[in-house]
Amino acid sequence: MLTIEPGGEVLGATVRGLDLSRPVSDLDFGRLLNGLGAFGVLHCPDMTLDMDDFKAFSLRFGDIQGSPVPGNNPILQGYGGVGTLSNLRENGSYIGAPYAGQDWHTDMSYRDVMGFVNLLYCIRIPRRDGKPLGGTEFSNMHAAYDALPAGLKTRLDGMTASHSYEKFWEHMRLDRHDGRPAFTDEQRRARPPVSHPLFLTHPVSGRKVLYCNPGYTVQINELPPDESERTLKMLFDHQLESRFRHTHHWTENDLIIWDHIGTIHRAIDDYGPDDIRLMRRCQIMANKVFDPEFQQLARAAA
Repeated sequence: MLTIEPGGEVLGATVRGLDLSRPVSDLDFGRLLNGLGAFGVLHCPDMTLDMDDFKAFSLRFGDIQGSPVPGNNPILQGYGGVGTLSNLRENGSYIGAPYAGQDWHTDMSYRDVMGFVNLLYCIRIPRRDGKPLGGTEFSNMHAAYDALPAGLKTRLDGMTASHSYEKFWEHMRLDRHDGRPAFTDEQRRARPPVSHPLFLTHPVSGRKVLYCNPGYTVQINELPPDESERTLKMLFDHQLESRFRHTHHWTENDLIIWDHIGTIHRAIDDYGPDDIRLMRRCQIMANKVFDPEFQQLARAAA
C-alpha cells in the first residue's frame, strides 16, 4: 500500500510502497500529485528502476523536455529523454551532464510551457569519511509567497516576469568557466525569453507561489529596468531565506520527485572531479497539470 509520510520540515515527505515495475493506479498517482502540492519534494527510497519503468512512470506527469537549445551534445538527452547527470568519463568524455544545476533555479521556467516535475534517480554518489556528498537543496515557494509583505503582494499582483535560458548559459560560461561557447544567434532564436506570472496559482494545491528564480529570471516586465532589478534582487534574497529551505542527502537507489512550480533548487557542489556522481533524470513539462481533467486525478484522491 502506498503511503506518504511528511518529514516535518518546510518541505519533503517519504513515499513508501511505490512499485514502478507495475502500472501505478490512478488513485495512487493522484495521491502522489497531492503530495507534490503539499510537500514539494517526495523521497522514494530503496527503488530499483530500469530505464523503461523510469521513463514510463515519468510520462504519467507530462511530456519529457527535449534539448534545451540547438547544438547540445546528444548524449545529454540520454535514453529517449532520460538524461544522465554524471562527472564520470568514458574514453575521455563525460557520459552525461557533469555540472547540472549548481545554482538556484527551477527547471524550464525559460520555456513557454514551464516545467512541472523532475524525477532524479540515484545510482552512485560521492562519499567522504562515510558521509554522502552532492546533496540537493530546495526552497519552498508556497511559503515564500505567504511570507511576503501584504503591501508588496498588492503592488506586484498581476505582474509578469521574463525568463531567459541565455542568462543561465552565460553564467555557466563566464562565471563557472565550464568551457561552453558563447550563446549563438541560432540558440537565441530557438530559445527567446518567455513571460510567466510573478505570482502563480499552483495547479494542484490551488495556492499562490512566488514564481521567479535567480537562474533564469531577468526582468519584471511591468516595472522600469532599475526598479525591476532592485525588486528581483529583493525577491531572490527573500526566497532563499533559511526558513524556506530543505536539503536532501542522497543515498543509492533514492528516487526524488519534486515540484518545479512550488519549489526552486540547487545541487550542492561539495565534491571534486574524482568524486563520482551518477544520476538518471527526467525533466517533465507542465503540459498536463493545468488541464482540469488531469487535476481531477488529484481531487479524486484527496
